[in-house]
Amino acid sequence: MVRRGVSCDHGAMARAPHSDDDRGTGGLRAIWPAVRTPVEPPMSQWVMPTSGPSDESDMVAVGADLHPGTLLSAYRSGLFPIPVRRRRIGWFSPDPRGIIPLDGLVISRSLRRSMRRYEVRFDTCFTEVVRRCGDPSRPSGWIDDGIIEAYTTLHTLGWAHSVEVFDDDDHLVGGLYGVRVNGLFAGESMFHSATDASKVALVHLVEWLRHTGATLLDVQWTTDHLRSLGAIDIARSKYLTLLADAIGSGR
Repeated sequence: MVRRGVSCDHGAMARAPHSDDDRGTGGLRAIWPAVRTPVEPPMSQWVMPTSGPSDESDMVAVGADLHPGTLLSAYRSGLFPIPVRRRRIGWFSPDPRGIIPLDGLVISRSLRRSMRRYEVRFDTCFTEVVRRCGDPSRPSGWIDDGIIEAYTTLHTLGWAHSVEVFDDDDHLVGGLYGVRVNGLFAGESMFHSATDASKVALVHLVEWLRHTGATLLDVQWTTDHLRSLGAIDIARSKYLTLLADAIGSGR
């Protein structure tokens, strides 16, 4: 790139409306984040690359920083960061790109049963969710202290959100986090320590996105796990078209 010239709290939240939609949460309720306008940070000093990846790594640039303005500029350009060698930041724009169509989430019978076992909340334990996603014992872990600090700052500004799943003993047993920019939700990572807990988080995320005008759920790369839930691969060019529409839509 080049320079441009856990403590869980129960703050302001809103309860989700009851839904009998067969694709939704089956009438379950979750505590959604209260609607508020995110704070726009200072503009990044970096210009995001527009070219696609030149090899199978899907990486298009190395460098820059994780300041809020840089992260938002990246998401608006179809990029996302992953720390790479020597603590430098790699910026990725996969081709193909993984998404989950908001009308295409697959909810199995076993997942519907699992959903009855948990309580779901939004934005009450954001930093803890990111830390749990970054458990160093997980294979191919990439979430370090710099990522945790950067996304916690984005959360404080109102751009990053977490979905949290609790068991009957009020233990955090699953969740996910990502960045919301108008109609885009860019999913970053998820974790679970109880059966189907991360899947339950995803179901409630999709329900929230559908009820709040989102149009694009980005999952970066598809995996067997995500494909079983409805994730598909699309060409980078198509993703960028969908992204432009999502970013341009209201929240």
